[in-house]
Order: sequence, then C-alpha cells, then structure tokens
Amino acid sequence: MEKGFTITYEYGGNLYVNTTNRCNFNCAFCVRHNGRQGSIYSDNLWLEREPTKEEILASIEARDLTRYAQLVFCGFGEPSYRIEDICWVIDQLKARGKKLFTRMDTNGTGNLIHGRDICPDFAGRFDMVSVSLNADTAEKYDALCRPAMPGAYQAMKDFAKELRRYVPTVMMTVVDTISLEEIEACRRICEDEIGAVYRVREYIED
Repeated sequence: MEKGFTITYEYGGNLYVNTTNRCNFNCAFCVRHNGRQGSIYSDNLWLEREPTKEEILASIEARDLTRYAQLVFCGFGEPSYRIEDICWVIDQLKARGKKLFTRMDTNGTGNLIHGRDICPDFAGRFDMVSVSLNADTAEKYDALCRPAMPGAYQAMKDFAKELRRYVPTVMMTVVDTISLEEIEACRRICEDEIGAVYRVREYIED
C-alpha cells in the first residue's frame, strides 16, 4: 500500500471505508484539528489522493468480510462526496454475492453538495445511515460545525427525514459535550420531527 493511502480499516468489529478527505464542515470537535494524520481508528487516514472506485472495491474484497458486523463508509472526510462511486462499489459487492450490513456516517448535507436529491441513491444499498444532528438550533449548529454552505442545518434535517423513505434505519447523533437540556431538545427533534433513531455519542479524546 502506498504511503498516505489507508482505504479500509478495522474498528469495533466493523470494517470502515475511507473514500475522501474532502469535507464542507470545519467542526470544532473534529479530530482533524489535532494536527495528526490519523486518529484512534487508524494511524493514517489522510489520503494523498482519493482512491478510485476500483481501488475501494479491491481494498474491501482483500479483507475477510465474514469477520465484520458492518461495512461503514466513513473515514476522514464527508463520504457523500463520493456517493456515485460508493453506490457502484456496493452494487459490485452485491453482484458478487457478498452479503453485508452497510452503513454510512454522514453530516447529512449531500443534497447541498451535489445540488440534487441523492436520497433515492441509498435505496436497496444501505441498511443504515447515521446523520450528525449535533445541535438543537441552526445558530448553535453553525457555531459548532461551521458549515461552508448556508442553510446546512435545515438541509441536514430535510435529508434525514426524506432518507427514511429509502433506508430501513436512519439514526441521528449528538456528541455528549453539549448540555443535558440540548441533548433532550435534540432527542425531540430526532424522534418527533424526523422520526429517526436517536443516539448520544461519547466524545473520545484522540
């Protein structure tokens, strides 16, 4: 493997797929701010170049896939930048008889990134999508996540709600660094407004 080219890595019984370092957010809590090229998950997730879809597929198939509970498209950037290539990879795996529980961890702004509704692309391909909710108001969200595109908070919520039409499980998450009041307010947004599964994630020091 060439230097700076970690495509797949193991964590918590799952196989993670690192497809891009591009991100339209600059989150205050992101591990990318620590100056390292990796994290607790892998020593080096900073890609010198983006892998081709064929390289992504080859890296996945080089693993013993029976060892993993989930195949998770996540990594050091926003995976929805590569939605077309990721869908191609999943289609190839399915065509070759590979039965995998597939998940994407996303900031939920793929529709803004692509200028189109990408939700239908998830149908029949993903078993779960985890969307970062992060805050209970747009103002707090913008201050915490510092999105490059205006309207990101509402776009994220709209994406999660629409995605429920195409994916069996849509989860929304917050990090436990916010107050208990905010955690409960986010729960109401997730469960009552969106109809998604709610998860409070523990902040892990890298």
